[in-house]
Amino acid sequence: MKHAVSPAEKGYRMPAEWEPHEATWISWPQPESNSFPGSLPRVIPTFVKMAEALAESEMVRINVNCAAQEKEVRKLLKNCPPDRIEFFHIPTDEPWCRDHGPIFVTRKKEPKLAALDFGFNAWGYKLSPFDEDNAVPAAAARALGVPVFGFHDFILEGGSIDTNGEGTLLTTESCLLNANRNPSLDRHAIEKKLRAALGVEKILWLGDGIEGDDTDGHVDDITRFISRDTVLTVVEEDESDPNFEPLRQNLDRLHTMRLADGTPLHVHTLPMPRRIERDGQRLPASYANFYIANTVVLLPVYGERNDAWAVSALHEAFPSRRIVPIDCQELIWGLGAFHCLTQQQPAV
Repeated sequence: MKHAVSPAEKGYRMPAEWEPHEATWISWPQPESNSFPGSLPRVIPTFVKMAEALAESEMVRINVNCAAQEKEVRKLLKNCPPDRIEFFHIPTDEPWCRDHGPIFVTRKKEPKLAALDFGFNAWGYKLSPFDEDNAVPAAAARALGVPVFGFHDFILEGGSIDTNGEGTLLTTESCLLNANRNPSLDRHAIEKKLRAALGVEKILWLGDGIEGDDTDGHVDDITRFISRDTVLTVVEEDESDPNFEPLRQNLDRLHTMRLADGTPLHVHTLPMPRRIERDGQRLPASYANFYIANTVVLLPVYGERNDAWAVSALHEAFPSRRIVPIDCQELIWGLGAFHCLTQQQPAV
């Protein structure tokens, strides 16, 4: 059988999120989705604020199901510059574009941009249906006219990985080694797939994610690269909280980690917000689920004292970008925030 040439072998890599974007992709929520039972009207204003803030920074590409929904969303986004909003009639099941959207990779020679199409199984078959979500990467690649690399036999969500753009990638054992994703692949095989697809050299493994995270512990809720050698990671100060011990263990691991080139990893901390529950369920509220756009950083906040600490930490991390705190006390009912809802398309 002929060997399929991987993106890495063709010179592609996944850029860091803070590198220049051409656009940010989002998927507008559908009335019949599972993500916001009984609360979609209360969540839509948060989507509007997110889109308005992103449109200050770059092109916003929005997946909608049909022309009627495009017309409806255009009315909602009347305060956005029309030339910064572009609609694609790409149906979706849920709004979490980070996980169902294409992951983009770049290289120096033409074609400079390509899309990766990983398998998607709704976070280990937790929601149904997910066929439309699984078809998004190929549809987006067709719409843009860019090549697509298919990895349909490998389940991977964008929120489960975070890269510094220079050969190092962060992920978690609780998600990528979970039997509900790729049961036939061990750690070595998963690392081989990540290297081939994303152009990385070293994978840094954290342990567990936070309580209430139905993704089995996506790394974008706990630890994020903010530069090539520095991460922000969340810590829980309350020793009685279930998040205290797993986050402490992750912090210990981070302090021992090295980048692909051997450089020590610099670690800064973020607080966790207060415990938020609805209908007896712990919700995965986290300040780590921020999104880095060209000129702004979208920060989920929760109407409490630690919000100001998180804003200050991001000001320090991104002094040249405007920090935009947006209340996510309703949005978090969907078990995600701004990083989960967005997917960057790098500039080339």
